[in-house]
Amino acid sequence: MKEKTFITITRQYGSGGLYIAEALAKKMGVKCYNRNIVAAAAESLDTFDDVQTVIEKSYDTPNDFVASLSALVGQGVPRQNQMYIQQARIIRELAEGIEGAVFVGRCADYILRDVPNHFSFFLYADDECRRERAKVYYKDFSFQDVLDVDKKRKSYYAYYTGRTWGDPQNYDLMLNTTNLTAEQAVQILFDYVELRQQ
Repeated sequence: MKEKTFITITRQYGSGGLYIAEALAKKMGVKCYNRNIVAAAAESLDTFDDVQTVIEKSYDTPNDFVASLSALVGQGVPRQNQMYIQQARIIRELAEGIEGAVFVGRCADYILRDVPNHFSFFLYADDECRRERAKVYYKDFSFQDVLDVDKKRKSYYAYYTGRTWGDPQNYDLMLNTTNLTAEQAVQILFDYVELRQQ
């Protein structure tokens, strides 16, 4: 795999996407960036003092009324928009200064869409698989909670990119992880990138 290869992973909740992303980064010998992007953005903005709360609300989008009201009373850009702008800046700066990385979520596939050697993947799984993962890996999470997380991600992605989350045209490859081990999924993604780079 070439140096300065950037992979972005968008994933359904319960598809194992984060674990796969971290394992892929390890195989590539690069860092995986996920919530640490949110934390870095929160820490760099004076208006945010509780990083954990910001992380928990990181897929919230400004309500149109609240956004209009903020501008009206002179507050300028709504807080969530400030967060997105700062996250995008950090992702771009990282891509300019490091020798490769795996980015998870945060609209990174859109932010890095024009960067050379960038490959975007969407990971998904069957409902039954996601339901089982919710029971095993996500404490007190019902399948409806899983669907609600995806609904937020879809809304966030649409708000900031103007594109449809999960639309095949936005990704180099979409992978159903239902009947794959994490290791198999990592190998498929790794092999895909190497094949494309030949």
